[in-house]
Amino acid sequence: MVGAEEKPARLAVGVVGTGRVGPALAAGLGLAGHRVVAASGVSEVSRRRAEAMLPGVPLMEPVAVMERADLVLLTVPDDALPGLVAGLAETGAVRPGQLLAHTSGRYGAAVLEPARRAGGLPLALHPAMTFTGTPVDVQRLAGCSFGVTAPVALRMAAEALVIEMGGEPEWIEESARPLYHAGLAIGANHLVTLVAQSMDLLRAAGVAEPGRMLGPLLGAALDNALRSGDGALTGPVARGDAGTVAAHLAELRREAPEAVASYVAMARATADRALANGMLKAEYAEALLGVLADEGTP
Repeated sequence: MVGAEEKPARLAVGVVGTGRVGPALAAGLGLAGHRVVAASGVSEVSRRRAEAMLPGVPLMEPVAVMERADLVLLTVPDDALPGLVAGLAETGAVRPGQLLAHTSGRYGAAVLEPARRAGGLPLALHPAMTFTGTPVDVQRLAGCSFGVTAPVALRMAAEALVIEMGGEPEWIEESARPLYHAGLAIGANHLVTLVAQSMDLLRAAGVAEPGRMLGPLLGAALDNALRSGDGALTGPVARGDAGTVAAHLAELRREAPEAVASYVAMARATADRALANGMLKAEYAEALLGVLADEGTP
């Protein structure tokens, strides 16, 4: 067991929920010298994943995992987490001094309150990374930022676990967790949708390999945005080129009407930011916003 103020000693680690995240984090802790002793998965896919990434680790029911582990990783979907924690506490599965760490971005440590009342030590350790469910994820933990929330007395222990996995701890206040998670979702989840939609449009325009065309462009755009923020804005919206935007919308209505709403929404957001930082001149903004009015319909 660990004291609240100490760096974690070598721990027996259990995983409840063998989706894409849990096995990777457990494997990372194993590389740091901890012992992965048990895992629990529901679907056949998740069980096969656990067997591949945590060879030799027995698969068992959640209560049995709790019995064996000093540190339990609760790596289940967000909506399932409160019920899981409540159920484990009600059945007496939580032991005093046992570390329980969930990986939800949405929740902080408060969701583990039933376990804390039973003597458990609550940690929220959210890796800010997308996972593939393959061994490459363990390598990607190196330098990965983790959103960490825990009682003050457990802060050092929580941050030490992240560092042992190769990550970089970033302290997030309990009240800021939803905003923190929304920021990540906008950046990562919506980026995938935008890239996929862009590839669809290029493919429809006759581009044989949209990914090859977009790779250098999007790589440069991402790098510039991370370095310069709004200063990296470019393109017809930032320039106030209303005629080009109108032409885009006319073509999208004909060829890809499902893309009109997202184009208009992002164009409006881009125009707002370009106006605020002085990049989009007011004399061009009126015509541009007129084109974008009424969700881009004629």
